[in-house]
Amino acid sequence: MIELTGIPVIETANLRLRGPKSSDFEAMAVFLASPRSAYVGGPVSRAQAWRSFGHLTGHWLHRGYSMFILADKTTDAALGMAGPWFPEGWPEPELGWSIWASEAEGKGLAHEAARAARHFAYDSLGWKTAISLIADNNLRSQALAQRMGCTRDGDFIHETFGASQIWRHPAPESLQ
Repeated sequence: MIELTGIPVIETANLRLRGPKSSDFEAMAVFLASPRSAYVGGPVSRAQAWRSFGHLTGHWLHRGYSMFILADKTTDAALGMAGPWFPEGWPEPELGWSIWASEAEGKGLAHEAARAARHFAYDSLGWKTAISLIADNNLRSQALAQRMGCTRDGDFIHETFGASQIWRHPAPESLQ
């Protein structure tokens, strides 16, 4: 097993945002096989989940950043992912989030992680703006975007994922 090096680790009150480990694949595969993954292109087969995991990992290599794994600070269990993201076909750099573990939902962890990821994108990567692409009917993510101060900024049709709303994050200077 090869571990990617040079990926920062961000500590929050409840989470450790870290790079992906091979052992995280199982949690992602279970999530992507479930109906809970509908807003991120699922459910998908285990083989397609492996491709998605490779995409997540490869993004670190090719872009120098990617989604962090949201790991429980006590157990290191993978609970989801959040972070800066800009795959081919996206309209502009995105801050994304997804909770994989059903027992981690409704605890504010996506908000905690997304705020830390936005801070990283603005302060460490030098981003001056960011969007979040959110499926039209994903009301929980839309509410989280609003809670983070995002405003609706148009629509986007992805060739694979379909219709999404563009939510614009506040500029770094307005968060001071």
